[in-house]
Amino acid sequence: MKPLSHFVSLHPYFKVHPGKIEAFKAGFPAFVEKTASEEKNLFYGFTVNGDEVFCREGYTDAEGLLAHLDNIGALLAEALEIADLIRIEV
Repeated sequence: MKPLSHFVSLHPYFKVHPGKIEAFKAGFPAFVEKTASEEKNLFYGFTVNGDEVFCREGYTDAEGLLAHLDNIGALLAEALEIADLIRIEV
């Protein structure tokens, strides 16, 4: 297995609005499906802790990350109607 030492990771954290966690989680498959078609994506997944959601994602380079943001822009806009982006790590 080749170690991943050179890649770009993005870790957004969301605080889901009260009573909306199931609706937010229902959107996960659409994000995963869209991301699966991205050539430069290395990994992508969600973790839920109460009303907070963390997405762990990695790309071969910054170009891959920017392409991802373009690809999921509409989905993210929908998600931000029922959640707030509270932190982001790059």
